[in-house]
Amino acid sequence: MENMLLADAPLVITVAPNGAYKTPGDHPAVPVTPAALAAEARACLDAGAAMMHMHVRRPDGRHSLDVEDYRVALAAVRQAVGDALPVQVTSEAAGVYRAAEQMAMVRELRPEAVSIGLREIAVPEVPEHELAGFLQWLAAERVMTQIILYDVADLQRLQALRARGLMPAGAWSVLFVLGRYTAGQTSSPRDLLPFLQAFDQALPWAMCAFGREEHACAIAAAAMGGHVRVGFENNLKLRDGTTAPGNAALVAQAAEGGRVLGRPLANAAQARTLYGAVR
Repeated sequence: MENMLLADAPLVITVAPNGAYKTPGDHPAVPVTPAALAAEARACLDAGAAMMHMHVRRPDGRHSLDVEDYRVALAAVRQAVGDALPVQVTSEAAGVYRAAEQMAMVRELRPEAVSIGLREIAVPEVPEHELAGFLQWLAAERVMTQIILYDVADLQRLQALRARGLMPAGAWSVLFVLGRYTAGQTSSPRDLLPFLQAFDQALPWAMCAFGREEHACAIAAAAMGGHVRVGFENNLKLRDGTTAPGNAALVAQAAEGGRVLGRPLANAAQARTLYGAVR
């Protein structure tokens, strides 16, 4: 997309409405049940989202990678929005699951889209041939796989895997996490620069950010040709510092920013084309 005008590059807004840790105690609109996720999907779709990044919970509210929990939630969202909002499930460990369990969940569920933290699966306990086998499976199954990268070292490691042929052509993209390990988990648009300086631009990219600067980070990414992920998983505040009434308000804010930049908002079909293309 580096040679494409921004006006011709649809902006994919992904909503991350809950995460592994947020609860209704943090904000009453944090969705933790299938019904609440379905309602949030509808509201965020109407506000301009083209994809949902979804976590599911156990009955007691704890983070879950249970395949049946995912199937129930995915069915509820599909009933609410049909095919109009692709759902990207998470494989996040959240201090609960090990790499083998994360990879087994993805294989059993075979989701349309998944996010995977590189540093969670590329670990010493997973032999390199097993990691390569998992990446080959994702590519062969055409699962839209977004690799989560927390710093430039993660990015360089990913690019080395691709250069060595351990990550064959597939439906890959990357997510740059801005400011994850800074004091108070706050982010700045400046956090994007090291990633872009080291990035070979071979894959579509998006960003997520923490705290009140989430919106500024999103606009910076959109202006640089990237895509954005916003939502209660990482931030509860609107750009003016007030608490957002719901995830849809954060999506609407990002959508407005995209329009100001002249970027059209992607719909589900365009998101699937972008993230589903083989590279």
